[in-house]
Amino acid sequence: MEDERIWAMEEKLWHGGDEVYETLVDENVVMSLPSEPFLFTRDQAKEAVKNTPRWEEVSFSDTKVNRPHEGLIVIGYQVEAKRGEETYRCYASSTMMRRGHEDWTVVHHSQVVPPKAVVDA
Repeated sequence: MEDERIWAMEEKLWHGGDEVYETLVDENVVMSLPSEPFLFTRDQAKEAVKNTPRWEEVSFSDTKVNRPHEGLIVIGYQVEAKRGEETYRCYASSTMMRRGHEDWTVVHHSQVVPPKAVVDA
């Protein structure tokens, strides 16, 4: 998968709701997020995004793409997401696995919120 498609898929996940997770997130995903229960299954993540307002703006920086094995892509990046007056910043990583021709799924996603001093630096 080319880099542009990787970032389009990742952005779609930041903007989308449970219906996007249903199609792009693997049923065996492990998600590590900075809110309880901290480790999420796909069903738990889908339920959480169902009850959360969508991000209106999302921008990625400090992006990294690695392809350690055929059919496996690992990305890392800093994200800034906004909705209304709320701004959320974190470092994130995702691992995508190819299920078939042009059919990719997220099997891992993690977010780390840096200490405020680091964000403001």
